Amino acid sequence: MRRWLPPVLGGVVALALIFWLYRDLDFERFVEGLGEAHPGWIGMLALTILLEQFVNGWEWQQILHDVKPVGTLRLTGALLAGYGANVLVPLGISPLVRSWLIARMEGLKMGTVLTTTIIARFIDGVVFALFAELVAMAGKVPQIAGNLELGLAVAGALNFALFGALLWAMFRFRALFAREGPLICRLFDWVAKWFRANGAALRGSLCDGVVWPRSPRRRAGVLVAAVAAKLVSATHYVWAGLAVGVVLAPFDYLFLMVFAGFSLVLSRFVRVPGGFVIGSALAFELLGVPEEQALLMILFNWMMSIILVVGVGLIVLWQSGIDIRRARIEAEAADGGDRAEPLEV
Repeated sequence: MRRWLPPVLGGVVALALIFWLYRDLDFERFVEGLGEAHPGWIGMLALTILLEQFVNGWEWQQILHDVKPVGTLRLTGALLAGYGANVLVPLGISPLVRSWLIARMEGLKMGTVLTTTIIARFIDGVVFALFAELVAMAGKVPQIAGNLELGLAVAGALNFALFGALLWAMFRFRALFAREGPLICRLFDWVAKWFRANGAALRGSLCDGVVWPRSPRRRAGVLVAAVAAKLVSATHYVWAGLAVGVVLAPFDYLFLMVFAGFSLVLSRFVRVPGGFVIGSALAFELLGVPEEQALLMILFNWMMSIILVVGVGLIVLWQSGIDIRRARIEAEAADGGDRAEPLEV
């Protein structure tokens, strides 16, 4: 009961918010808009959803290259597999699964690969924060009670400081974390024993993944890919909008991406599912988009993401031979504080 009560209550709150946001929805107009949606633009939406993941895979390739060169398609498949695993085991194990797959296929240590995914995630966080600052500074934010521009600027600054500090700490204390003497290393080894892991070996593999491309071209590639992925993500609502006859200003699409992104992060902290949907609905309401068209745009984006990203990811998982049933049991045991053996890698 204690385990299932928070997600159930979160789901109830999410549904209540969605029903409240669309309490005046004209269902007949919604169905009419669904029937008139242009399939060509929905196809473009599908392509850009996959393109975003391919760009993320290419970004990861630039970071991982100095550890071992791995093909972009293979890394993209691992990313999608991680998203698929999150559906089956909703405990945030996506980075673990993608790292496990690449480590197994390429003969690498899982901890090393995992660290490279963390670096990529932190860089994405810094770039997202810069987009938030750009939207706030451009003065294109809808005017509502309160100061939304200031809120986005502060949130962006906090994101930038947080992820920038984490990146700096990873590279600054990499050598220290690999030693045997420091207190933090002894605490890490003590915690690792609870999971029947070799703390010293795990620390070594994690530190081996703290890498930055030696090639200036690849360094630039990491940043270019991080920016490009966000721009491609912002176009998702361009194609969804064109499918139902909605065209917004360019900065409106950036605002949608930033606002929905912050809503998604906030919803994870408060354990309320559907943060992206709720955030997008609020953003569309602020932009004055009719409810029927806004809901269609959200549903097209959400459903295509589920079908493509999660669907392809589950296929990759099935082909990889990962034992999902065992992964679920161990993840649940870890979440409950039990001592569980790590996933074999």
